[in-house]
Amino acid sequence: MRKTGVILMNLGSPDSTEVKDVRRYLNAFLMDKRVIDKPWLLRFLLIRGIIVPFRAPKSAEAYKTIWWKEGSPLIVLSGQLQEALQQKTEMPVELSMRYGNPTPEAAYSALLKRMPDVEEVILVPLYPHYAMSSFETAVEHMKDAHKKNNYSFRLKVVPPFYKHPSYINALAESMRPYLQEDFDQLLFSYHGIPERHVLKADPTGKHCMQVENCCFKSSPSHPTCYRHQVTITSELVAKKLGLKKEQWQQSYQSRLGRDPWLLPNTQVRLPQLPQEKVKKLVVVCPSFVSDCLETLEEIEVRGKEDFLQNGGESYTYIPCMNTSGLWVDTVLQLIEETIQ
Repeated sequence: MRKTGVILMNLGSPDSTEVKDVRRYLNAFLMDKRVIDKPWLLRFLLIRGIIVPFRAPKSAEAYKTIWWKEGSPLIVLSGQLQEALQQKTEMPVELSMRYGNPTPEAAYSALLKRMPDVEEVILVPLYPHYAMSSFETAVEHMKDAHKKNNYSFRLKVVPPFYKHPSYINALAESMRPYLQEDFDQLLFSYHGIPERHVLKADPTGKHCMQVENCCFKSSPSHPTCYRHQVTITSELVAKKLGLKKEQWQQSYQSRLGRDPWLLPNTQVRLPQLPQEKVKKLVVVCPSFVSDCLETLEEIEVRGKEDFLQNGGESYTYIPCMNTSGLWVDTVLQLIEETIQ
């Protein structure tokens, strides 16, 4: 039996709510060429000169509203997932972030300390869907650190699991308790990406957003198409929960900049929905497996205000799966399938 270790990888978070830490984090995040895919000099001038100086103080204030005494919710919850998974396996499990701490090197070192003769490391990017700015950048970052340090062990990656039956079941069951009360609509709010990222990731160059009903027509583009994958997640979860087509819809949040992003936009839709006779709304954010700034502050707090102030009557945010038992079992299953 091969000696195997596991690394869970999430997005990351500032080390604190101090503006300097938020600034450092935003610089690392936004200077990533897979997040803002502009030429380096333009990216540098845009981010260091305009976006970060303006955004860091505002983001620091937003982080303060959701920060826990133990630290960043994303980091704390990712650590709790690591611990819950560790209780179910003898393989050592470590944690890494794409931006900030713990770094890939720190995760690899911690794993080697626990298992010096490790032969294979299974990387679990905690992103259900493939996107250049999430799954791809996380995997490439881990591969770069692996290559740079010339580790002797193999690195294997758990692929996107957007339609894996175990993931769909875990997500649906985490949502079910929140759908027992009367509601008008369920909104699946996914993290948005620029349209050009979808087009760039299409290996055929002629399918995504160019063919009618492209998400539902079989194509070699689907393994790397974010829009297809989130749409399929929504369809499968809605089916699992027995929802009719008119009971749910999907949108995209967290837009940055003026380029065309995937539509409809969550921030635009929330104030509109009460005018469309949607008075009781339930919202879930399936592109996140751990609650974070984008779910807790943007959707649970600001989203609720936008909806209720424009005529909505009740607004329920469904937490991420975080450390639910079915989700922990799913992660273990994904790891075991990747080993095999």
